[in-house]
Amino acid sequence: MRRKVKYMIEKHIVLDDIEPVIFYGAGNSNLQMVKALYPKLRIVARGNVMHVMGDESLIADFEEKVSLMRQHCLTYNSLTEEEILNILRGEKTNREASQGIIVYSTTGRPITARSKNQQRLVDAFQTDDMLFAVGPAGSGKTYTSIALAVRALKQKEIRRIILSRPAVEAGEKLGFLPGDMKDKIDPYLQPLYDALEDMIPVTKLQEMMDQKVIQIAPLAFMRGRTLNDAVVILDEAQNTTVPQLKMFLTRMGMNTKMIITGDITQIDLPHSTQSGLLNALQVLKGIKGISFIEMDKGDIVRHRLVTKIVEAYERTDKN
Repeated sequence: MRRKVKYMIEKHIVLDDIEPVIFYGAGNSNLQMVKALYPKLRIVARGNVMHVMGDESLIADFEEKVSLMRQHCLTYNSLTEEEILNILRGEKTNREASQGIIVYSTTGRPITARSKNQQRLVDAFQTDDMLFAVGPAGSGKTYTSIALAVRALKQKEIRRIILSRPAVEAGEKLGFLPGDMKDKIDPYLQPLYDALEDMIPVTKLQEMMDQKVIQIAPLAFMRGRTLNDAVVILDEAQNTTVPQLKMFLTRMGMNTKMIITGDITQIDLPHSTQSGLLNALQVLKGIKGISFIEMDKGDIVRHRLVTKIVEAYERTDKN
């Protein structure tokens, strides 16, 4: 009677798009658990590559389960021992995606639209390629826009995210700031970094920026480019001039969505200069494929005092 021969093979599994420390767990606790559940496999992890040796059929099953665990990490930015067990058993985890969730933060917190107009922005992103989101500080226009971009990138609907702001100073001159050009413009771009760091682990974010999968640059750097396969977000658009915003909007390429955000009550341009955002809201109105979402103090999701501050300034402006 012939004995069935088992073939031993070696496989290299690359954990791309995720932070290995999340997958392996604190102190490699997740990795040790996986090794214990697959005692007949020799598993060695180095960085984002897992080297596996063993029976061919067992490795095929292991590779399938690792793919599911990787997808879980990509979706939720988290992987617990309980979730590993559920995945290996073929059961649903306790964190199945709920309706309305855009992405998950680096701490596993679900990021959703938190107001009616934020939801309008989410819905418009599905139907139109150019969106204008205008509203007061704290209304979530930038944060929601970046969440939509991160989701599109994770789902491989696009190849890159491009974020931009005009480097217009509110009371300061750029030339007097210390450092090289990057040091001078980074303070203007910091709110964009903050939002990204809430949704993508820091080391992974740095890697994506080094590879130019995520690009953050001042508006002036957009001239001459054609932006394809991307979500492109222009923040603080109220501080663009008419020619600047026209230049930006005409950078739009194939398979690209643009989101332009701004607060028309906080224009830092000289009084003699017309805001490109105000001009665009008039000129582009009625064009099919462009959505306009107006947010108000009811959409503010920061500290409760922010709403009262906005209301106080509105009363002052009316007097």
